[in-house]
Parts: sequence; C-alpha cells; structure tokens
Amino acid sequence: MRLFGRDFYYGWPLVMVLGITQTTSWGIVYYAYSVLIIPMQAELGWSRAEVTGAFSLALAVSSLAAFPVGRWIDRHGARALMTVGSILSVLLLLAWSTVRDLASFYAVWVAIGLAMALVLYEPSFAVAAAWFRRRRGQAMTVITTMAGFASTIFLPLTAWLVIAQGWRGTLVTLALLLAVVTIPLHALVVRRRPEDLGLTVDDDPPAVAAARPERAIGVRAALGGSAFWWLALAFSLGTIIAIAQHVHFVPYLVGLGHDPALAAAAAGLIGAMKSPARIVFGPLADRVPVRHLTALLYILQTLALGILLLIPGEVGIFGFAIVFGAAVGALTTARPALLAEVYGRVHYGAISGAMVASGAVARALAPIGIGALYDGLGTYVPIWWALALIAMLAAGVLRLAAAPDGARAPSPGPP
Repeated sequence: MRLFGRDFYYGWPLVMVLGITQTTSWGIVYYAYSVLIIPMQAELGWSRAEVTGAFSLALAVSSLAAFPVGRWIDRHGARALMTVGSILSVLLLLAWSTVRDLASFYAVWVAIGLAMALVLYEPSFAVAAAWFRRRRGQAMTVITTMAGFASTIFLPLTAWLVIAQGWRGTLVTLALLLAVVTIPLHALVVRRRPEDLGLTVDDDPPAVAAARPERAIGVRAALGGSAFWWLALAFSLGTIIAIAQHVHFVPYLVGLGHDPALAAAAAGLIGAMKSPARIVFGPLADRVPVRHLTALLYILQTLALGILLLIPGEVGIFGFAIVFGAAVGALTTARPALLAEVYGRVHYGAISGAMVASGAVARALAPIGIGALYDGLGTYVPIWWALALIAMLAAGVLRLAAAPDGARAPSPGPP
C-alpha cells in the first residue's frame, strides 16, 4: 500500500489497529467489571460470590470457545468474527445495563464469555501470526504493549463514569464507545493474510519467501504429539502462578501489616512493568529461540518470589514487583510467539485455541484452590514457595517440548 508517498507493508498499520481495538476491548469488556462490582452489589443486594461467579463463568466459556473460534479463523480469517464479536459485546453491555435478577445477569455473562473469545487476544494473535514470520515477535509486541494500557485508561475512566452516571449509565456509555472504536476498525481494516492483498509474509520478495518455507503442522498432528501437551502443561502452570499473584498478592501484603496503599502501589508496579518488558522481548524473540526465552521468564518468576520471601520490607516487595511484572508481561507475548514458532501460521488459530482450552481447569480452579490452601494453612508463605517451585517446573517442562515429529520439513499438515 502507499502511505505518505511511499510503499508501506499493510501488516504494520494492521497490528496498530489491532492494538487500538485490543486496548478498547480489554478495557471495557474485561477490566471495567472490577469497578462495577460494588455499585452493583449496593443496588441489587447480591453477594460478592454471586457477582464474581458470573465473571468466572465467562472466563470458562471463553476458554472453551477458543478452539472452535481458532479453527474458524484458520479457514475464514478473523475479520468477520471480530466484527461480530464487537457487535455482540456492545449489545451485551446494553443488556447488562438492564439486568435486575441474577439469572439474567448470568445469562448475559455466559454470552460475554463467547464475545471475549471473539475479540480479545487470541484472534488478534492469529492475525499477526498470519502476516509476520521474521518480525512476528515485534508485531505481537506492538499489540500487547498497546493493550497493556487498557487498565490504565479504562479503570479510572469507568470509576469516573460511575460517579457521574451510575453503573447502568456507565455501561451504556462504554457500549457506545466500544461500538464507535472497534466495529468499524475490525470490519474495514482486518484482513486474513497478506496473500489476499497480493503481498507476502513480512513483505519479503516472493523469491525470498519461497526460499524460506514455514512449517505447517496440522491440528491433528499437533494434538497427537507430545510437544503440545508439554507446552499446555507449562502454560497451565504459568496460569496458576499469574492468577495467584493477581488475586492474592494484595491480601498477602495487607495481612503482613503493610498499608493498603503500599500494597496497591506494588500491584500497580507489576502492571506498569509489563509494557516495557514486552518492548524488550519482541526484538529478542525474532533473534533467539522463543522456547529458551520463555523458560528464562519462568525462572525469573522463581527469582521474583525468592526476592519477595527472602528480602524484608519494601525493598523485597518492590523488587518482586519489578521482576515479576516484567516476566509476566513478556509471557503474554511469548506464548503466541512460541506456538507460531513450533507449529507455523497455517493452523495457528485452532492450535492456539486448543491450548487456551487446555488451561481452562487451571484458570477456573487456581483462585479457589489457593484461597482454600490459605484457609487451611493460615499463611501464604508456603504457598509462595510452592509457586516458586512450580515456575521452575514450568521452565523444565518447556525443555521437554521438542519440535513435533516431521516439523523440520515444512509441509501442510491435515486440519
């Protein structure tokens, strides 16, 4: 395409647009929920468990929907699904703004779980995997770095809207904003693959692209190989660690007697470290085997937990936040980059969706399971040590995830 009077690879404005839509979708469909819990409880009289249970159910539905969504994207592209997902999200936000009974609330959130599968990271990663190979790490870094500001933008915006409009009016405003930003961009900009526009992956000359064929492992071959299940185990272990930190880090600090403001600042620093880490990870992922980098990120999580447990006071707390935040942030980009490196781009969507679905149990049980352990033990310390060991185990498991049989000779595997 021509941009500013010169040729410009369409893949780059495409990932920029996906960064914008991911920021908006994550901010409204995912992060805004936490701000709305208390005002909803105040009006409707539901318990905290009843309100948060709907969100957990949506995450489970999103995980289970990831495989069929990914399979569709491999065959037809993400444009239609992401557009439909945006429209569905808007309609569901409007429906949420009218709920007055728990059954309707849960029905809305089951559908929102499906919408999450259509508009959040996985479809955008599939698009990036289709358009890039040599610079795939950089492309995914653009998307995740931009989306990393979703909570920074939409948490305070949602809080301000609740004060000004109430939680029902806030949902209407957010629905309109989501519609204006995401529907036209998904419908008008997203394209399935570069070949549809007469381009090549990475905008390489055709002769260069033909000389560097990429592996194309089929879904059946991937699921039938040990590499997939070793990767699934590693990422499920990582999910347990990430959710444990997200849910229990602040209660842990407050339980030690630290000021809640300090605990919130440390948690905020974890979020702030994610984007810089992704910026560093992207170029590295295009030069160093992603499996090695991913294993290193899990080792850094072990180091971070050791800092938290062994170094007293604020130095240990903020040291943990810096190292752990960087590791978790980079892992968001590492997982899709590693899957694309191992399996190629042809069936990436379905394989990635199957990987997400494989972690549904870990995602659903981690908050409850760790909470139950704390109730039984009365302390988080052995739990953090266990998580440090789990991170080391995840790094070791990645070493067992060898390339699938036949992956060294690129060939189009069966779907």
